[in-house]
Amino acid sequence: MNIDAVCAELRAGANTLALHTASQKNHALSCVVQALEKNKESILIANALDVAAASEKGMSSALVERLALDEKKFKSIIESMNTVIQQRDPIGEETAGWRTENGLQIRQVRVPLGVVSIIYESRPNVTIDAFCLAYKSGNAILLRGSSSALESNKALTAAIKEGLTEAGHDGVPSAVYLCMDGDHSDVEQILTAVGKIDVVLPRGGAKLINTVVQNARIPVIQTGAGICHLYVDADADIQMAASIAKNAKMQRPGACNAIETILVNRKQIKQFLPLLAKELNGEVQLRACETSYPILETELKASGILAKKPDCLKKACKEDFGFEFLDFILAVKVVDSLAEAIDFINSHNTKHSEAIITNDRAHARAFQMRVDAACVYVNASTRFTDGGEFGFGAELGISTQKLHARGPMGINALTTTKFLIDGDGQIR
Repeated sequence: MNIDAVCAELRAGANTLALHTASQKNHALSCVVQALEKNKESILIANALDVAAASEKGMSSALVERLALDEKKFKSIIESMNTVIQQRDPIGEETAGWRTENGLQIRQVRVPLGVVSIIYESRPNVTIDAFCLAYKSGNAILLRGSSSALESNKALTAAIKEGLTEAGHDGVPSAVYLCMDGDHSDVEQILTAVGKIDVVLPRGGAKLINTVVQNARIPVIQTGAGICHLYVDADADIQMAASIAKNAKMQRPGACNAIETILVNRKQIKQFLPLLAKELNGEVQLRACETSYPILETELKASGILAKKPDCLKKACKEDFGFEFLDFILAVKVVDSLAEAIDFINSHNTKHSEAIITNDRAHARAFQMRVDAACVYVNASTRFTDGGEFGFGAELGISTQKLHARGPMGINALTTTKFLIDGDGQIR
């Protein structure tokens, strides 16, 4: 990839797009929706090639599921784009304004960041999410997906370009570029493109994120691997807790908002742990601490599950806690108190999403105030940490940092502000 030429084209696209009205951008995005629907069959065929190749290489079933597109996921992509189209355009929004004593009128307004790059793994839907959020917020975007999704991303980007071209003057095809070399050198080029790329976002596993954070010479909006916890408090509704645990682990174990560890208050272990074992039914491998192991073993033996699935229970080692499995594996640990649970979470998590199941309002509020994470839930699954579920339509990722953006990132995450000052001859 010729990074200088690519970034020059993207910068020109960003400069043009920054001047477009909301109606122009919405028209262009609507044309992209039409192009995606028109090319759906070829996109799904391209994705099937990626899925077949990934399966042949031994990719885990959970990660293959993240990679795969089907009619339902394709429909969700279209719905996400339509939601973004309907959202208010943030560009030009006045976030603050005042007049100084000497008569200067100061306004703070939202503007695009400029040229944005996203480096991501597997999920083809990220190609569309990142593009439409960048376009709606007036930014050009450089897409660098993984080689495992290359055919899917090529087909999706071709449809994007087709739609932007069909939009005429309202479309800016030069505002999007997909890296297609499949060479890791392009990542290095992106991360060192000082003055050419305004910000880069990594979206994927811990290895990818660490590579970007450690090697970037340009600004990074850090998204985090999802080492998420569920804490079952002393007076939790255990039926609710078991149901939420099943959803948060099993609905999509390869997602960053799936739980990887469940903490159980010692007062609940005899009631909750057998219920958890029944709910998961041997479909999730439990890596249990010294206290929880015999209780789970007794239940799994009595129900016959352990005989059928002997690998569904293992003794946990230290490394199982604070690890992102991205699979049907769940670490289990017993704690003595809310304070111990909070301390454990804060020392093992990635600041992504954490949850408590409790009927104690004071405990719920203490958990939300003291746990250091972008999203902290009470009596709900961590699987809701998602731009679509939050009403953003799409998301760039889940930011786990504390500056600029945190949590699911929608349109506003790709904007910054500048001050516009009007005077009538004032001097200092």
